[in-house]
Amino acid sequence: MCYGHHHRTSFSEDHFAAPARAAVPQNADAAAAAAEDLRSRLAETEARLARARAREAELSRRLEEMKRFVSVMEILETYLARRFSEQRDRVERLLVPSPRS
Repeated sequence: MCYGHHHRTSFSEDHFAAPARAAVPQNADAAAAAAEDLRSRLAETEARLARARAREAELSRRLEEMKRFVSVMEILETYLARRFSEQRDRVERLLVPSPRS
């Protein structure tokens, strides 16, 4: 029982409050330094975000350009396939003798 009593009284209220006080800057210089650090980190984050947005815009532009290119290639493929078929038919007609009556 004596052990339990010592155990309970060995911790003061200051023991539990100490971590909360340690997180608070001790003076105005420390607070100003912490605020400046946060401002610096915010500016760095905003700059990274701006670069990411610019990169996204560039990639979106390139994607649209590639889609147009693919569309043109599909049109050309269709046209060339049709022309090839017409030419093949024309050559077949020239090479196959027609029955004369």
